[in-house]
Amino acid sequence: MRGCRGARMVATMQNGAPKATPVDPGKPVKAPGEDSIGSGVWARVFAVLYDPFVWVGERAGLRAQREELLSHARGRTVEIGGGTGLNLPHYPNGLDELVMVEPDGAMRVRLEKRLGRSRRQAWVVDAPAERLPFADGSVDTVVSTFVLCTVDAPDLALREIARVLRPDGQLLFIEHVRSESPTLVYWQDRLAGPWRHFAAGCRCNRATAELIVTCGLELERVSEASWHAMPPIVRPLIAGRACPAKAGGQFDD
Repeated sequence: MRGCRGARMVATMQNGAPKATPVDPGKPVKAPGEDSIGSGVWARVFAVLYDPFVWVGERAGLRAQREELLSHARGRTVEIGGGTGLNLPHYPNGLDELVMVEPDGAMRVRLEKRLGRSRRQAWVVDAPAERLPFADGSVDTVVSTFVLCTVDAPDLALREIARVLRPDGQLLFIEHVRSESPTLVYWQDRLAGPWRHFAAGCRCNRATAELIVTCGLELERVSEASWHAMPPIVRPLIAGRACPAKAGGQFDD
């Protein structure tokens, strides 16, 4: 698949593989599954509120973290949970292909709009992270930012990532995680239910780093950070790179 600069595209599924079709700029994007995925009233409201809600956190340092992380993307790159497209401006030029996977219909509409306003070549695919429509060993880079906290089956999603990555491929991630502070963990656990309802499925107390290493990937470089200016229960972050087990390798200089 290849995108055309300035074109707005959405990819749907045909015979188990993504097929791209043009989107009429004058019509809202709607792909198969939208009626059942992300079609609730709060899902639509949350998609509208998401960018304003995280705006201060982006300004307080997260935007710079995205830029640094994504500078290491290479080759055929797939972002799971593309959301509203906040990562789009930070991808380097020269990628072989950029595919944004987003199953939530309300988020996908906003992602398509942002892509249409940009000069980025990319495709949008309607698919969940647990069932990626790509062949084994066909992807160089998978990107996940604030996604593994939300997927219903993170173990399946991570195994799918390991499946589609080439042997020398990489997962680049920024995720908020379960705190190491007993006090903060108490509040993460206590508020997990209400936060999940508010934040469209986000689990603020998920131990994501531990999940990564049990699902066919090896953590290669991980740094701890804080999501400044955001609620304390989602401030603990990890960012870094994971590779298929036994692949090894380092960030390019």
